[in-house]
Amino acid sequence: MFVDAALEDAAALASIDPVLREVASWGAEVRRADADTAGALARLSPQDRPRAVIAGGADGRLFRAVLEPVCPVPFVAWPHPGLPGWAGPLDLVVMMSVDDNDDDALLLAGEAVRRGCALLVAASPDSALAQAAASRGTTLLPATTADATALAVPVLRALHLLGLGPEVEADPVADALDDVAIRCAASNPVDLNPAKEIALALADDVPVVWGGSVLAARAARRVAEALRAACGRPAIAGDDGQLVPLLEQAPEADPFADPFDEGVSMSRPSLLVLDDGADTPGIRLERERVLGAAERAAVRMHEVRAVEGPDVGRFAALLATGRFAAAYLALGLGRPAA
Repeated sequence: MFVDAALEDAAALASIDPVLREVASWGAEVRRADADTAGALARLSPQDRPRAVIAGGADGRLFRAVLEPVCPVPFVAWPHPGLPGWAGPLDLVVMMSVDDNDDDALLLAGEAVRRGCALLVAASPDSALAQAAASRGTTLLPATTADATALAVPVLRALHLLGLGPEVEADPVADALDDVAIRCAASNPVDLNPAKEIALALADDVPVVWGGSVLAARAARRVAEALRAACGRPAIAGDDGQLVPLLEQAPEADPFADPFDEGVSMSRPSLLVLDDGADTPGIRLERERVLGAAERAAVRMHEVRAVEGPDVGRFAALLATGRFAAAYLALGLGRPAA
């Protein structure tokens, strides 16, 4: 059972302080990565356009979400080992180092070098990825942070300077993360803390997370992963085709069920909506389907909005809010926060 009082208990909150501090530092990490890579970014200018851009690793989908609408060449997110069979000297491979023990990333970088691809790599200069990617065709952005969002910002800035993507500045992204850190701080009471409110909303339910835009959907998947680890229950993110049947089949709530009866399952879905302000006819239609299914099934709903600032800043704000919420959810359930 979820202990509501833990969210206002100073001693209990102190137990998750390292996790809260880590998420609260994301804004500083963005600024750090920007400072680390400033010299390398200053040397970049538009060059011959590659035939295609291939973003390797798990975060390639984030780059695709930002660049795909405006990139003048095909952009492929490639989370698989190795490279597509067609990749060669006419193509640009984009990578960043979050885990220096990622063997798949090292193999991909080595294969890109052997095939003569151009590379854009964000990593510490002494990292295994930087060494595996070293070549005359490699541009290294020498970042010393391992935070994925912080690393993504200089990569996106570099792609803009190469004429391949929209303009992205570090300060607005860092400011958005700082704002979330202030609003979700442990010292803020539940009614003034959006992350604590989410934890209470999901306390005994199965989290179902929906984001309408490509970036919000990406944030939803990562937030669901954090909530799953926090509560030890399934946590699902998906589109309307995946979530509507799940919501419509939610078991009927029993107001007379005894929450202390171990033989009774209290878990029902609870919908968390991530809104980054994107508004297209397709997103509006999907939103109506998801929220309509939740309303018909009497599923509780909670919304997180991040509608100010650049696309990447809104994505980062949604993700950070979800990570704070996961820490508070774990605390209330008496589980380790991660």
